[in-house]
Amino acid sequence: MNPNTVTVDSSTSPATLAFADRFNVAVPFIDRHLDEGRGDKIAIRDDDGDTSYAQLAESVNRAGNALAALGLTQGDRVILAIKDSPAFFFVFWGAIKAGFVPVPVNTLLRAGDHQFIIEDSGAVCVIWSPEFAETMEPAIAGAGPTHNFPTEGDDSLAARMAAASPELEATPATADDDCFWLYTSGSTGTPKGAVHAHRDMVVTSQYYGVETLGVTPDDIHFSAAKLFFAYGLGNAMTMPLWTGGQAVLFAGRPTPDIMADHIERYRPSLYYAVPTLFAAQLHALEGGDADLSSLRACVSAGEPLPATLFERWRARTGLTILDGIGTTEILHIFIGNRPDDAKPGASGKLVPGYEARIVDDNDQPVATGEIGNLLIKGDSVTSRYWNQPERTAAAITDGWIRTGDSYAIDAEGYFTCQGRSDDMLKVGGIWVSPVEIEARLVAHDAVLEAAVIGRPDDEELIKPEAFVILKDSGDASDTLAEDLKTFCQAELARYKYPRWVHFVDELPKTATGKIQRFKLRG
Repeated sequence: MNPNTVTVDSSTSPATLAFADRFNVAVPFIDRHLDEGRGDKIAIRDDDGDTSYAQLAESVNRAGNALAALGLTQGDRVILAIKDSPAFFFVFWGAIKAGFVPVPVNTLLRAGDHQFIIEDSGAVCVIWSPEFAETMEPAIAGAGPTHNFPTEGDDSLAARMAAASPELEATPATADDDCFWLYTSGSTGTPKGAVHAHRDMVVTSQYYGVETLGVTPDDIHFSAAKLFFAYGLGNAMTMPLWTGGQAVLFAGRPTPDIMADHIERYRPSLYYAVPTLFAAQLHALEGGDADLSSLRACVSAGEPLPATLFERWRARTGLTILDGIGTTEILHIFIGNRPDDAKPGASGKLVPGYEARIVDDNDQPVATGEIGNLLIKGDSVTSRYWNQPERTAAAITDGWIRTGDSYAIDAEGYFTCQGRSDDMLKVGGIWVSPVEIEARLVAHDAVLEAAVIGRPDDEELIKPEAFVILKDSGDASDTLAEDLKTFCQAELARYKYPRWVHFVDELPKTATGKIQRFKLRG
């Protein structure tokens, strides 16, 4: 097999992936498109213009050479605090091709968080978009990386790329070598650096993108979820590049109006978002129409998609939202609904290439339909948490990783999320899923979003407590709070209804849209 190639044998199910002994993943994701005659095709579109595959390949080479000119050595980490833009692609793939390790970071973090990641990763270079200077400059001053510069300006990435060679030979690597890191969103504590290998992006792009979602070279991908975390990285970069498709990027804050405008303007076929945004867009559609005719499917992850939202979205738009679950550690969606097989309220079925176990607290399998802890095995699972051997050992055993989610599987193979394992409530000695109560609350016409946690009552017994965002904040009242309790009692077992209902303007969330229930508990 030629160096830097991967063979996909589709005669098997799932397809068999065979990697060359020498394998740098930048070659099949970037260089391959020139060899296949795709140089003039548009790879990336955003509000600043279009980038062809040929322009992308040249810019990747220039970025890799610009980094090498700094004197970086193989394996050195490069922090990317870069907005969703072609520059993100250039640095990410340029670093990989030149033998360095890109580390995209959440651009919404505070300076102290950025300083922690720079120091924890041991990064020697930090590159940031000028928009983030207010948080990045003090973080850099505190951490003191050897090299740092913005993407634009006098002493910048753009200036260094302009002076660099457009030719770059891929640094030798193997499919199992460290390739890039992603820091966990910190939904339950301090972020951890998940180390991913060269093979991992191939695995997720093939098994979820091609074999589950049915992605083709004709697809145009638009992701509200940003590139700096795993979900957006797959949606807007790896799946389009793996299949020779097109990515539409948007650097700002996704709002219903802006998302609708971009869908109408760029005509994507696939749209990726989180349940919160789908709910807000559905609410916006009540006041007017949007042209969604280009879409063949919508994809949701980050938090479980309530069945009512699934059904209301389909009734209003004619489109199906394909819910799924993915994690930073596993890189993308490993359980998901299919375009021709989507069940409301379920995360879907196992994605090809992955194995799943649902076990009790003693790691014994639970019966079909019973709730347990979800474990996943597959070739995209992180090898380790950087510099955290104890947390690695606690999470990963013999290739199986504990996702931290509680799940049940039915007789037909559909997985249903029951919340985070540490978010489960035991009410009256019976396990209760906060997700079930949240889904019932969201089914009420007045409710936009909801989060449920456990709270001790006067007897120090745990009971459900609800935090609710209303579609119209002016509707908040004690009467409505009581109505919501009664609404829950009508469909849920009586012990499951929320004893307290609080109306709030927002819920604490990670960048991926996951509700941080531990903050509500605090």
